[in-house]
Amino acid sequence: MVFAASSLVLVAVLWWATAGALDRQLAAAIRADAVALTERWRDAGATGLAEAVGERIALDVSNDAIYLLLDRQGQRLAGNLEAWPVSAHSDGIFSRASVARDGVPADARFLRRDLTAGGETWRLLVGRDESERLQLRLVLTEGVVWSLGASMLIAFAGAALIRRALERRLEPTFRTATGIAAGDMSRRVPISGRGDEFDRLGQGMNSMLDRIETLMQGVRGVSDAIAHDLRTPIARARSKLEESLSVASTEQELRAAVEQGIADLDNISRIFRALLRIAEAEAGARRAAFAGFDLPAVLADAAEFYQAAAEAREQLLETDLPASLPMVGDRDLLLQAVANLLDNAVKFTPDGGKVLLAARRLEDGAIEILVTDSGPGLPPQDQSRAGERFFRADQSRNTPGSGLGLSLARAVAQLHGGELELADAMPGADPPGLAVRLLLPGSD
Repeated sequence: MVFAASSLVLVAVLWWATAGALDRQLAAAIRADAVALTERWRDAGATGLAEAVGERIALDVSNDAIYLLLDRQGQRLAGNLEAWPVSAHSDGIFSRASVARDGVPADARFLRRDLTAGGETWRLLVGRDESERLQLRLVLTEGVVWSLGASMLIAFAGAALIRRALERRLEPTFRTATGIAAGDMSRRVPISGRGDEFDRLGQGMNSMLDRIETLMQGVRGVSDAIAHDLRTPIARARSKLEESLSVASTEQELRAAVEQGIADLDNISRIFRALLRIAEAEAGARRAAFAGFDLPAVLADAAEFYQAAAEAREQLLETDLPASLPMVGDRDLLLQAVANLLDNAVKFTPDGGKVLLAARRLEDGAIEILVTDSGPGLPPQDQSRAGERFFRADQSRNTPGSGLGLSLARAVAQLHGGELELADAMPGADPPGLAVRLLLPGSD
């Protein structure tokens, strides 16, 4: 419709500039001729006007001039018309009529002027034969109409082609959405490689679907983990309490059993709180708590908290922090994430080992928080799974923990628009240690 409207405007302008220009040019010529003859009548009277009309007819090379001068009794004094046109009934008004000029019919346009003197009126008619102009105007009009029709046809045909092209480009997206709605979460939008808007839409949808699939796998993993990992401590707590009822012979033994059951239930409660924090971080529910703060102060608090645990194992806990590193985020969640990383580092680093907590701003403005240790590290296949809920490597099966520390750190990183990376702290060494990088986008 926009193309058709623009074509209509273009055709109207072209018609006004051609056929309209011819009409305006003819009207201007007639009006100028009438003004000149009126001046001649004022100077020389009716006789001079009749002579001027005769001269103009004699000098009319194109043979398209039309004149008629009638005296006060209606008698023709000069001109090449046989009779006064009926349509010329008003002074100073243009009119059109089919007239007989020298016995030949013609389509004419003329202007009437009433000349008054001494209470008597002479009538002057000045016009032009516009038969050829009307024919040219008809040809131009036909051309304009055909051009407009062709433009309309092209407009609607182009709209149909564009719509079909859009449907063809969006068909893979539609099929992917239909497949996912049917339950096939493995479907992805194919990318053509053109880098256009449809590819960007497909990439955005694929990223969204990857995120959804990851969350769904996390939900399934949590369900499985709760069914397996939490069943054991719950069953153990129940078994100990039942045993204490039947076996405990003294109040002290019963109290010890109850305290052990409470400790087991507290551990289960901590696991559920950790799961809740992970769910809140992954859902973005904590973004309302974002505020500006100085990151080195938060990292120093975490390092100070674990300094005593490291010293108890004769470990060296070092920090490499800048004087100031302002950022915007959730201070409490970042503190919890870094605390989890330090807890793992201190826990898995052997006695006498070394743990490093560092932070810096990268060249691209991002913020890097790095925790390295000199422990056994993780195999590459375990590094890719370390952020999963309840995942624990083989060497950590006998170590206290729930397998949620790195999951929370990764959820916090994603909440801040960053990511969590794991690698060997000392590649090629034995043991290689582990380096955990928490990359966060820079904030003004």
